[in-house]
Amino acid sequence: MFVCCQSLMCRCDPSLIHSLLPLFLSSIEWELTDMVVWVTGASSGIGEELAYQLSKLGVSLVLSARRVHELERVKRKCLENGNLKGKDILILPLDLTDRSSHEGATKAVLQEFGKIDILVNNGGRSQRSLIMDTNFDVFKELIELNYLGTVSLTKCVLPHMIERKQGKIVIVNSLAGIVSVPLSGGYCASKHALRGFFNCLRSELTKYPGIIISNIYPGPVYSNIVKNALAEEVTKTVVHAGDQSYKMATSRCVRLMLIAMANDLKEVWIAEQPFLLVAYLWQYMPTLAIWITNKLGKKRINNFQSGKDADSSYFKIWKTKHE
Repeated sequence: MFVCCQSLMCRCDPSLIHSLLPLFLSSIEWELTDMVVWVTGASSGIGEELAYQLSKLGVSLVLSARRVHELERVKRKCLENGNLKGKDILILPLDLTDRSSHEGATKAVLQEFGKIDILVNNGGRSQRSLIMDTNFDVFKELIELNYLGTVSLTKCVLPHMIERKQGKIVIVNSLAGIVSVPLSGGYCASKHALRGFFNCLRSELTKYPGIIISNIYPGPVYSNIVKNALAEEVTKTVVHAGDQSYKMATSRCVRLMLIAMANDLKEVWIAEQPFLLVAYLWQYMPTLAIWITNKLGKKRINNFQSGKDADSSYFKIWKTKHE
């Protein structure tokens, strides 16, 4: 039901969404105000936009990523456009692959704010390369960063939430955690791993109903994720990101994520069509989904190798300009 609700939200006119939401869902402002929210991957993309929108809700923010100067930029913009003061935002540099640092980082947050209400596991990288052309170190890096880093940080925060018997753990997964597509073998593997781990964790926490595990699966979102994606080598990134304008606006995706967080939704798919349809096919009609993926996969590879965005050309029917 919740998946269907989110699917409708992603396709409806925003004004209609906002007029109908109060009838069914709790207010973001009411549910998230005064909470301490820790966002990883906060220096760009979805994490950056989350910081901006959360800064208008009266929360205390912890912003983590590896690039300190980018976190400083995000903080300044939060203070300029949000409702927070300097003391309400903690910049906490964090490398998800340095798992030995996660316990200390968690203690630093608790020392600063005394609690962690919401952990948003958003940090990670994508991939654009064929499996046969990809160095094994790329797969290792993706698992270390996207999967093991997220698991490690969660395990450091979880004892605090168990002690309080409440908290929200949000995993910014991807439709690639449901759908498997060419050029993203290592990325898909890391996202499928996250889905399995956190669904298992949720079932192990049933005696703590106040602790919510929320898996959020965005489809393509307008950001630098492709530009920053790993290629054949760990030291290489994508040279030509291609046209990204058909993707969902990051601001819209984040708004829907906040609605999901405020209402403790456990499984949330956020995407434009036809990406959402493909996800449903993989969920309910996998044989047909495999056939379609194999057909479209050839085009996806050709698009990428010719310098285009992997998906844009054969989704022109649904193409949507970013806001």
